Amino acid sequence: MNNTAASPMSTATSSSGRSTGKSISFAIELQSMMFSLGDARRPLHETAVLVEDVVHTQLINLLQQAAEISQLRGAKAISAEDLLFVMRKDKKKLRRLLKYMFFRDYKSKIVKGIDEDDLLEDKLSGSNNTNKRQKIAQDFLNSIDQTGELLAMLEDDEIDEVKQERMERAERQTRMMDSAQYAEFCESRQLSFSKKASKFRDWLDCSSMEIKPNVIAMEILAYLAYETVAQLVDLALLVRQDMVTKAGDPFSHAISATFIQYHNSAESTAACGVEAHSDAIQPCHIREAIRRYGHKIGPLSPFTSAYRRNGMAFLAC
Repeated sequence: MNNTAASPMSTATSSSGRSTGKSISFAIELQSMMFSLGDARRPLHETAVLVEDVVHTQLINLLQQAAEISQLRGAKAISAEDLLFVMRKDKKKLRRLLKYMFFRDYKSKIVKGIDEDDLLEDKLSGSNNTNKRQKIAQDFLNSIDQTGELLAMLEDDEIDEVKQERMERAERQTRMMDSAQYAEFCESRQLSFSKKASKFRDWLDCSSMEIKPNVIAMEILAYLAYETVAQLVDLALLVRQDMVTKAGDPFSHAISATFIQYHNSAESTAACGVEAHSDAIQPCHIREAIRRYGHKIGPLSPFTSAYRRNGMAFLAC
């Protein structure tokens, strides 16, 4: 993709690409989301701020690419097709996105009060009105899929191991909760960026864009934002687990030099804002998780060019 052409995104700079959206923060909501995803009951504000910056950076980069594609095809708005095109090379992420679009259609039917018989009939007949998002995805994938591999994802019922692990972790997390803690956990589980659509749009500073995302594109961006948070928590929990010295494991001391630098320096200790024994995910865990993920992707990965801007691999799961 040519990066020298005039950008359809207007001047959004800084470390996270923010301009007017800089004063808008999801840090409080992110703390609740992180708790529901496996972090401590009171996640660190400093960690939530770092996660917010990572998520914002990733979405701005994704929007930049989608806007360029939309501009090339002469469209007036960024649509679901543009985001699907950006993600087309990463089959796992694309499969999850397609499942989400199916779920959104199904949820819309439930909200509208369509009974189960009508749902089955619509699925068999391929009704466009009640399967709007599926129809968009199917038509677009059909237009670019030369092997049938992408279209096959629409019928894929394979169990998602990542999602399964998250559900099992949530179940373990609730075993020792009392009723008040469980009520708080359930409330946190319901939080999402899509439930604060207006704030989310302002956070991304969509009003300053020459080509703006349409409604379904905003739904997808909200989904990807939440999945990026979930991926960061997944990876940070693994990092924290790796840092625990295991009795009888001769390699348990072999942690990364990058983590040691973050964890041991006085400056990073202040940034973490908490003692080393805290159960909460610390900023250094997030930084190490991002470092490991970027190293795993590698410069020769076939997916690198699709997502990398500013040297960071696309995280949304």
